[in-house]
Amino acid sequence: MNVDDVVAEKIAAARARAEAARRRRAALAAARQRGLAHRHAAKLRNQASARTTDGSVSVTPTETTTTEEDQ
Repeated sequence: MNVDDVVAEKIAAARARAEAARRRRAALAAARQRGLAHRHAAKLRNQASARTTDGSVSVTPTETTTTEEDQ
């Protein structure tokens, strides 16, 4: 094994590490985009459900806010 072979192996290993890092960054970016899209959709759903027909914000009855008067 000569010096050129050692250098070639090191270069190949560095390329493999760089490619793995690129794939890892791409996967994380895709997951981030999916999370942001999910968060945005949830925000829009929450805003839409909080609006009434006259444009004011109403409180949706839940177990903690439901009283006999609400029923």
